[in-house]
Amino acid sequence: MEKIAIVPAYNEEKSLPAVLRALRADAPDFDVVVVNDGSTDGTSAAARAFAGVRVIDLPENIGIGGAVQTGFLYAREGGYGLAVQVDGDGQHVPSEIPKIAAPVLAGTADAVIGSRFIEKAKFRGSAFRRAGIWVFQALNAVLLGQRITDSTSGFRAFNRRAIDILSRTYPDDYPEPEAIYILRRRGLTIVEVPVDMAGRAAGRSSIGFGHSLYYMVKVCLAIFVLLLRRDDRAG
Repeated sequence: MEKIAIVPAYNEEKSLPAVLRALRADAPDFDVVVVNDGSTDGTSAAARAFAGVRVIDLPENIGIGGAVQTGFLYAREGGYGLAVQVDGDGQHVPSEIPKIAAPVLAGTADAVIGSRFIEKAKFRGSAFRRAGIWVFQALNAVLLGQRITDSTSGFRAFNRRAIDILSRTYPDDYPEPEAIYILRRRGLTIVEVPVDMAGRAAGRSSIGFGHSLYYMVKVCLAIFVLLLRRDDRAG
C-alpha cells in the first residue's frame, strides 16, 4: 500500500525543517507532500531543501481547509491507500504515526483521529479551549452517538475511501470537527487513538483567544447545516 504524509504549512519556515527531518526518520515508508498555503516567508524553500519532498505552492493563502483538501486531491490522483495529516508547525509528532495508521492498515477504521485526551495527557491548553473541546464532545455524543474526545485534532489517518470523499468535499474554515460528520454521513468508521503532541515549534496559532467563541459557534452552526442537507449522504 502506498502511503503519504500531507503537511499543510503557512509561514512555517522555522518549524518545517524539523518536521520533515522527523518524518524522514520516523516514517521513512511515507511519501511527503507539503502544501504551502501562500506563505510570505521561506516555507517553500525550506521544504524544497529536502530531496524527495513534493511541494505544492498555492498562489495565495486559502486557509487550512483548502490546503488540506489540496493534499487529499494529490493523494487521490496518486492512488495512495493511506494518508496521514501532519501539521507543519511541529505539534504533531511523526513517531506517533504508527499509532494512527494502525487501525487503517488493519482495516478496522476508515479514518483515525490522534487524540490528546483519551488518556491523562500532558497537553491541557487554556481553560476556554478545554471548554470548547467539552462542547464538541457533548455534541458528538448527542448527534453521532459516539464519544470523540478531540474533534479539533488535525493529526489524522485516512484510507482510500476517506481520501476520495474528502478530496471532493472538505470544509474551508476550521475543518476538523465538521469533517467528522462528513465521513460519518457517508457511513465511514472513525476511531480515536491516544497520542502525544508537542507545543508549536515556532510562530503562533491562527486561532487566538478572541476567535475561540466565534470558532465554537461557527463550527456548531456548520455541523447543524450539514446534518440538514441531503446531498452529502450518498457516495
